[in-house]
Amino acid sequence: MIKDLLREAESRMRKASDVLESDLRAIRTGRASPALLERVMVDYYGSSTPLNQLAVISAPELQLLTVRPYDPGSLENIERAILKSELGLTPSNDGRIIRLPIPRLTEERRHELAKIVRQRIEEGKVALRNIRRETLDDLRDLEKEGLISEDDFYSGKDDLQDLTDRYTERMEEISKRKQKEVLES
Repeated sequence: MIKDLLREAESRMRKASDVLESDLRAIRTGRASPALLERVMVDYYGSSTPLNQLAVISAPELQLLTVRPYDPGSLENIERAILKSELGLTPSNDGRIIRLPIPRLTEERRHELAKIVRQRIEEGKVALRNIRRETLDDLRDLEKEGLISEDDFYSGKDDLQDLTDRYTERMEEISKRKQKEVLES
């Protein structure tokens, strides 16, 4: 029973960590990265569709992204979606391909982005603490019902803390890497 609870907690913590990493990939760093456009949704024949399903996104240069739609008729919708996004990028198209020059970030903007990264990391850590708390409550319930001994409860509690520490450390590594990327680029 304890192992099942810990396995479930680890699965949830891994998902929280993966979501955080995905979320941070969408933060602009001054370098061209196709991941910047992952969350852009395009109105395509009446339905909201992720841009990466409608086009090939590539970074041929350090400061340039290109978007080549599979359907040339969707070019204007893609351009509109990029303009509406919070990325602050200005697309230009030649009728076949959209070019997105990535401007260099100002020092002030870099620090704002680093603050956003720290904020997202803290949200991720809160998610980990919530998972730990819920799992600990489940362990307490098992002990109260007499399904596990007090020793098993404390052993499970220690294992849960080790798990939480491991994923907290992973989030710290992700944070350091992303902040370095934001501040240096």
